[in-house]
Amino acid sequence: MALTISASVSPSHDGPSSFPCIPRGGIVQPPRPSSYPIKSSPVTIRVVRSGNSPSLTDVPPVEKPRVDLEVGSSFGEYLADKAKRVNEALDVAVPLRHPLRIHESMRYSLLAGGKRVRPILCLASCELVGGDESLAMPAACAVEMIHTMSLIHDDLPCMDNDDLRRGKPTNHRAFDEETAVLAGDALLSLAFEHVAANMIGVPADRVVRAILELGSCVGSQGLVAGQIVDIQSEGKDITLKELEYIHVHKTAKLLEASVVCGAIMGGASGDEVERVRQYARSIGLLFQVIDDILDVTRSSAELGKTAGKDLASDKATFPKLMGIDRAQEYVRELVAKAHGELSSFDQAKAAPLKGLANYIAIRQN
Repeated sequence: MALTISASVSPSHDGPSSFPCIPRGGIVQPPRPSSYPIKSSPVTIRVVRSGNSPSLTDVPPVEKPRVDLEVGSSFGEYLADKAKRVNEALDVAVPLRHPLRIHESMRYSLLAGGKRVRPILCLASCELVGGDESLAMPAACAVEMIHTMSLIHDDLPCMDNDDLRRGKPTNHRAFDEETAVLAGDALLSLAFEHVAANMIGVPADRVVRAILELGSCVGSQGLVAGQIVDIQSEGKDITLKELEYIHVHKTAKLLEASVVCGAIMGGASGDEVERVRQYARSIGLLFQVIDDILDVTRSSAELGKTAGKDLASDKATFPKLMGIDRAQEYVRELVAKAHGELSSFDQAKAAPLKGLANYIAIRQN
């Protein structure tokens, strides 16, 4: 399938690297006046509107390194096709069975729609290194189960206390708190079971490495770490470095596991795994910066979840600490960094991952 993807970055920094504030193999640093010497060079963000492709009419052009983004109908078809296959696999993975209520609750949230960005990243990463989609589908389902667990638990009254998710009542509203907690627990354990039971024909060492990635992304050094620091930071003044820590762990770690698991299943070399890991860290922060921007610029109806929650709970966000304009500049930096990490791969095979970075950057919900 041909994909309409365009990405170019014109160097506009002094020194050997286009992005001196981005350490190789490290976390992307947000632009700061003291460490971000930039010459004037236009940014052009182009969106080819077709089908359900989003627009960027609310984002004004700024003077920064050039980053061109195009999302065309062929890429929209790619996303729809992959999402359909993921949904079919998830439907099979969690059938209705006794006890009926817990499985209804699990399926209610797992099959509620969503963009399926994480499992699609897993499949695209596997194909990037020459693997077949079927090798990565169990891991793709597992990351979506873990993601859904995190949403169910995040919405609980003891956490974010939210009533709306993906345009529907949250799990504890549709069922009850006890059932929601148990449904999340069940999805988390099922994720690991699903990988272990369905990786038929995949070398055992790849399966073990994938399970290690999944475990580390969700535990006390991953998603849980970001969540607890986020809770402790409410109502407090924190630095950009502290905010990055929260979202590298709370958001980026699972995206990283998605991409890395796919690459492992596809037989990637150590260097290839490291490159896609760095790509994922960039799009993980990108995902959160866009989330923060949308939270203050879109309505609940447009988002499919309660808008303005971060502002109401006095949470630190990228727009709050950096301002909307600077946050939008950071979006462009992160897209450029993500694309750069894919430069050594076959560009036809890398097109879906580049397209996903673009898609995350211009999404509207």
